[in-house]
Amino acid sequence: MPYSQVTARMKSSITCTLCPKRCVLGLNEIGDCGVRKNESGTIVCATYGYPCALNIDPVEKKPVFHFLPGSSILSMATAGCNLHCKQCQNWRISQQIHSINELSKYIPPEDIVTLAVDHACPSIAYTYTEPLVSFEYTYDCCRAAHQAGKKNVLVTAAYINPEPLKQICKYVDAANVDLKSFSDPFYEAICGARLKPVLKSLRIMKDSGVMIEVTNLLIPKLNDSSEETKKLSDWLLNTLGENTPLHFSRFFPQNQLEHLEATPAETLLNARSIALKSGLKHVYIGNLSHGEGECTYCPNCGKLLIERSGYTVLLNTMKNGCCQACNRSVYGIWN
Repeated sequence: MPYSQVTARMKSSITCTLCPKRCVLGLNEIGDCGVRKNESGTIVCATYGYPCALNIDPVEKKPVFHFLPGSSILSMATAGCNLHCKQCQNWRISQQIHSINELSKYIPPEDIVTLAVDHACPSIAYTYTEPLVSFEYTYDCCRAAHQAGKKNVLVTAAYINPEPLKQICKYVDAANVDLKSFSDPFYEAICGARLKPVLKSLRIMKDSGVMIEVTNLLIPKLNDSSEETKKLSDWLLNTLGENTPLHFSRFFPQNQLEHLEATPAETLLNARSIALKSGLKHVYIGNLSHGEGECTYCPNCGKLLIERSGYTVLLNTMKNGCCQACNRSVYGIWN
């Protein structure tokens, strides 16, 4: 390429400052997330208004167990992700982004809210892929939802820079953050990212008043050691607090990790035991049927508060966010 062309390209480049990757994009180039594009010197969101998935889910599926249990939640996704996790179960929409606008119907933020109203959903989840790479659309939907009295739930890997995160947290009620591992080498090799920005995002969410739950997918031989589980649990305890719900989720072979086995049940049970011994009060097991690991107990007297089977709430004895036996307030959003 002639020097003059290189110089021209450099002058027309712009840095996307949404996430820690800070992609430098020439004209019409798209970032690592597959979504953010340099159009005439401005970063635009190519997925704005074009959700690739819309469903009505039980809120427990997100999973969030301390947020309006038993309710339905309008769940939406836009294509793209700034992580490239080898274990991703939704890789077809998070990584394979082709003709987005041709395959999707344009739905503006106010119409997303109307769908939630029409289906009697008290909240909207931004989920399945990474909602924060479609930042402008997610932000506008969250703001419109709050104006209509609906709550917002982010299901996210939280790989975002502090300023945009603080901006959107004003309209986010709850989040489930997918903490992939407590190892930077794991993040780099398996996800194409780094651990530190995610931990910073968790602190920002807590400081912003977002109700946080954390999910850790345990993958055999990669991030399932007792030592790593102890480090992760201790960090959550000391940074986010003992009442932060933690979900250990079972891995099943898929995507680029089909050669691995599913997570043994004993690994999940061991992880839950470690987290509870560390001092965390609400530790759950996902993708595996397990009575105690699916239920919520009072952190004070131990009474069964919410009994679940899969995504179904069988019993909810709480009243106004408290245990009826000892009147202890329980972390979460219950009404």
